[in-house]
Amino acid sequence: MFQPNFEQMEQSALQTLQLERLKETLNKIEKSNAFYFEKLGRLKASDVRSLEDIRKFPLMTKDDLRDGYPYKYSCADKTSFMRMHMSSGTTGTPIINPMTRKDLQQWGAIMARCYAAAGLTSSDVIQITPSFGLFNGGFGFHYGAEALGAMMIPIGAGRTLLQLQFLKDFGVTAIAAIASYPLRLIEVAEKEGFNFRDTGLKVGIFGSEVWSDEIRKRIEAHMGIETFDIIGMTETGGVGLGIDCKAHNGIHVWEDDYLVEIIDPETGITMPDGQEGEMIVTTLNREGLPLIRYRTRDITSIISREKCDCGRTSLRINRLKGRNDDMLKIKGVNFYPTQLESILLQHDELASHYQIVLENPKGRDVLTVMIETNREVNSTVREKIDMQIYDMLGFHVDKFNFMAEGTLPRVPGKAVRVVDHRGS
Repeated sequence: MFQPNFEQMEQSALQTLQLERLKETLNKIEKSNAFYFEKLGRLKASDVRSLEDIRKFPLMTKDDLRDGYPYKYSCADKTSFMRMHMSSGTTGTPIINPMTRKDLQQWGAIMARCYAAAGLTSSDVIQITPSFGLFNGGFGFHYGAEALGAMMIPIGAGRTLLQLQFLKDFGVTAIAAIASYPLRLIEVAEKEGFNFRDTGLKVGIFGSEVWSDEIRKRIEAHMGIETFDIIGMTETGGVGLGIDCKAHNGIHVWEDDYLVEIIDPETGITMPDGQEGEMIVTTLNREGLPLIRYRTRDITSIISREKCDCGRTSLRINRLKGRNDDMLKIKGVNFYPTQLESILLQHDELASHYQIVLENPKGRDVLTVMIETNREVNSTVREKIDMQIYDMLGFHVDKFNFMAEGTLPRVPGKAVRVVDHRGS
């Protein structure tokens, strides 16, 4: 463990620390930002006597942060800012997070914890493939590797042939990436006759996109590595809010830095442990942009607050299922793209690249699944896939478009899984 004094705290001590840090955060907002204080209904630290009192506060949304661009919600002097990052998913007015020196140190510490949870130490060599820029990913992995004391290859995004060369030439033992990028590495490796097992690579840490267990199995089988799912977002301080450990029984959230709630996204009512809902995050140790009850839109549930087999005591949540705004509705049925993905990738005939195309000619929803194949798909397999989708999701796919590998376009950054022409 990187910080065992925090990672192994008993829940009672952890909750005491959370309450203390929550009060400190509220005091900071009250003293430094009158606008923010008003938005919180002028509730003070003295109004909070237990962690349950967080429910007195209003929920904060992306639109709030957009309306507050650039510094309306910041709670530190501008002269103390050392860096800013912008949410990768924003259109129109951006969402930014200004960071102080302390914020950057906190970010590096939680990222080092994430590396340690994946079994990495200062003797590892980490190849960082997310981009370095306004998107937070590359810098988060960089700060974490520095805090851990590990060697890093800060190659950034793209240049896949060079990525493969560096994996081998520099004895890379771990790779960090957005979740769809390993599929591109595998694709190019197969064309080039590159064997991942001829390298020292043993660990992959992937995030930024929701990825299914089926994708995970394929990556691990092709690359011969153990994979770890990392979460986080620009608004909450960047990648590193949590990660699954080697027990692979839920994602640990670093509770000394973050207070997590799960609510019903429609009613705002707190959901009991084990029941699915939207994850709400309150930051407990941030200066530049402290957040109170921020709506992440991520759908998950709390698995356990008990001590994990790895020895960590922080709560564990399920791998993210999707986002509220990722949910699709077709033929009266709500579903997430990863639910469809999990069915498709159970079939060895199907490759890992696909797109869901939605249309609405003459007022009728039409769903087409475009997916690459590595060999011929006969009618029996097609019918089996369609029935699996119907049994799990309650609708039939109107058309399957099976195509040769390499047909669908490859784009920089996150994979485009959904093309929705309805209403366009």
